[in-house]
Amino acid sequence: MSFADLKKQSTLGSLTDKLVKQVEKLNSGGGSGVDDRFWKPEMDKSGVGSAVIRFLPAPKGEDLPWVQMFSHAFQGPGGWYIENSLTTLGQKDPVSEYNRTLWNSGNEKDKETVRRQKRKLSYYANIYVVRDPAHPENEGRVFLFKFGKKIFDKILNAMQPEFEDETPINPFDFWTGANFKLKLVKKDGYWNYDKSEFAASKPLMEDDDALEAIWEKQHLLQPLVAADQFKSYQDLEKRLKYVIGQKQSARREDPEVMDEETLEERSPELPDNLRDQLNSLSSSRVESSSGGDEDDDDAMSYFQRLVDM
Repeated sequence: MSFADLKKQSTLGSLTDKLVKQVEKLNSGGGSGVDDRFWKPEMDKSGVGSAVIRFLPAPKGEDLPWVQMFSHAFQGPGGWYIENSLTTLGQKDPVSEYNRTLWNSGNEKDKETVRRQKRKLSYYANIYVVRDPAHPENEGRVFLFKFGKKIFDKILNAMQPEFEDETPINPFDFWTGANFKLKLVKKDGYWNYDKSEFAASKPLMEDDDALEAIWEKQHLLQPLVAADQFKSYQDLEKRLKYVIGQKQSARREDPEVMDEETLEERSPELPDNLRDQLNSLSSSRVESSSGGDEDDDDAMSYFQRLVDM
């Protein structure tokens, strides 16, 4: 699709229709350091953060402006299990199958274990940073942004408003979209985006040449959820058995861990080497964390603290 076609579809509203249909479909059914392609908001010492970003259209050669990733992050007697879920690819995943078995046991303790081990859903999209008080050098640049259900629901509500007097918008549109005023506070010790909102609809810029230049700088999204981002079923199953204690003599205990829905919108994707290091830690060496609002946005902060040790 050319840039001219992108603008034409904006005028016709067909892009919004396509995104709404994709949302309905969804609802029915690394390097050694930080990846500098990703942007993340920051909170000041008072526990408040803010920024203004613009969600961007699908990058050249791709149909949708976001991709989704299912993953698991929980602790067991054998250490941490932090892996992408094969269900992202529509394939069977050992954790999902194990959780189904536990849930069907009818044992309330097993159901509680499932709740702690359930998969979390994250989204990835391209953004343009309009304002970043913590890092002004990021303003005017294109980044990848990882976010969770809380922000995705705000996007959905913008496309499908609840009230008749609200005009639907496509937040990913250059011309008819809107800036997203990201407002970050601490709630019960965790990051929370409840106060974030979209501004009034307006073009990101009036100059189409400038918009096309931004479009050209966008990052491809599909590689983030390509097959090479996932381990094989056999490797995941082996890791799962080790974590839950099936291949060691340690007494099986239900680990006290943070509900995965609180892991939705935390720090950027863990580098592969860090994930492996955390996975190698035994539960006796890692203090488990718990609590938090199910939609809090700094849910990998516990793992980030391990990095900073």
